[in-house]
Amino acid sequence: MGSLHSCRGRRQEQASHRMWTWALLPVLLAVGGIVGSWAVYAISVSNNTVNVTAKFPFISECAIYQPESALFCLFCIVWTLLIIWVVVIRYQQIRELGNLCRRANLAALVLGFIAASGVSILGSFSLKVSLGVHLFGAYLAFFVGLAYFWVQLWLTYKAEPSQDRRCVGPWRASLCSLCTLFLMGMFVLKPAGFRSLAAISEWAMVMVFFILFGSFAVEFRHVHHFQVTVQKQDGAMANGDGTNRNLMI
Repeated sequence: MGSLHSCRGRRQEQASHRMWTWALLPVLLAVGGIVGSWAVYAISVSNNTVNVTAKFPFISECAIYQPESALFCLFCIVWTLLIIWVVVIRYQQIRELGNLCRRANLAALVLGFIAASGVSILGSFSLKVSLGVHLFGAYLAFFVGLAYFWVQLWLTYKAEPSQDRRCVGPWRASLCSLCTLFLMGMFVLKPAGFRSLAAISEWAMVMVFFILFGSFAVEFRHVHHFQVTVQKQDGAMANGDGTNRNLMI
């Protein structure tokens, strides 16, 4: 009996560790995004590629020259992969816990993929390489990313797991509102001649974006494992013996 209890205790402990491992994924994205952005800023200031005494730079202006440009591109690739991972897990979590919000959940998945592609585009094409392509990527990342989080806010109150909505719902609503204000401020202040304030608004908005991704840790602590099943289009399993081919993480 003692051995049975010990075995059960170890299994529960392992399951708990797996749950908290998934909760660390959005935290890793949030911390890595914030630290990485400011690391690029610090390098550009130390290399005198930006003059913060004359004007506060936009994030992209800190990544025009080498080595900041290469480092920023590397960070954007890593952020893109992490964003896609978080978006897919969040989609699957809502999908498996109920079918009431199927359309909104699918819309969030598409918006998340588009926003992630925007991050990859703006990181791959700096302002010096292609201004138009860079701005296109920024618009995708900012506007579509903001739409993604507003849909996620709606799903927070409408979809399962419901036990977290009281704590994370108001917090997420406040962050989405701040993001919207900072985005509007950036596009209003820059044409009005307040360029440094517009740049500060952009930095604040991006920091809030990363914090919003980190807020998924609250829901991800309920994830026991993540599983991908490969199937043929007709519904039959991909392998000929009729068994599942699963990737379980």
